[in-house]
Amino acid sequence: MTAEDLKEIRALISRHKLWDYLFATLGLLAMLAGILVLLALFINLFMEGAPRLTTDFFTSFTSRRPERAGILAAWAGTTLVMFVTASVAVPLGVAAAVYLEEYASKNAITALIEINVTNLAGVPSIVYGLLGLSLFVYKMDLGQSILTAGLTLALLILPVVIVATREAIRAIPGSIREAAYALGATKWQMVSDHVLPYSSAGILTGVIIGLSRAIGETAPLIVVGALTFIAFLPQSPISPEFPYVSFAWLKEPFTVMPIQMFNWTSRPEEAFQVNAAAAGVVLLIMTLTMNAVAIYLRYRIRKNIKW
Repeated sequence: MTAEDLKEIRALISRHKLWDYLFATLGLLAMLAGILVLLALFINLFMEGAPRLTTDFFTSFTSRRPERAGILAAWAGTTLVMFVTASVAVPLGVAAAVYLEEYASKNAITALIEINVTNLAGVPSIVYGLLGLSLFVYKMDLGQSILTAGLTLALLILPVVIVATREAIRAIPGSIREAAYALGATKWQMVSDHVLPYSSAGILTGVIIGLSRAIGETAPLIVVGALTFIAFLPQSPISPEFPYVSFAWLKEPFTVMPIQMFNWTSRPEEAFQVNAAAAGVVLLIMTLTMNAVAIYLRYRIRKNIKW
């Protein structure tokens, strides 16, 4: 190799490093721009809704008088619907991903399933609302209830959970599987004792992404019958009598925070717009809290795992 060749190689490397630097700078600027826009919107929303963030706002039902309206039924409904959604989507999504990644044979059928699961993650949410209306309300006769809403949103985020879980499982080195087999572990022992614990941080990230999408959905819940004006709470899941657990709340009518915000923003009075802004702040805080808990759990899980 001549000196000229070495000079050309160094020049080529320098150009590539320059492009890498420019791309990294552009990516950083784009990220900062997005963060600043979101921060500005959140600050504006908080400043507009701050006067209504009082105790009465959280403990009062909605009202035709904006100064007396609250979000008690809405945030209670959101909490119960998200509980049903997580209870259904998380175990089903993780189990389906484990089966497809670790147990299913690699053939045309599984390839077709994988393609459809990936495509379903991009289907508009209104389609899931129509599916929930047809399947849960009419076919299964579950009514316009919390259970129907939770199952509909579970279908909505199920592809997201499956895809995220499969990616987390794929990231686990094959040497861990081989080491487990070498020590005499069965396939299920290998999956339950090694693959799932090591991939739990990535799985948790996918679950929170799915739940963060579900908590802000409006269209599918309107389709399955969410109420825009409700002045009562569902029955309590805790019963004073044995077995001390009640499932009657699953059949109760409901509303959620996005529906309540939509109802207030559609009214012409300025005071209702302030209420909607305050509800938006609460919804953002709920979403950020979910993400903060997920980040903390992911940190703890990664800290306790020894590779």
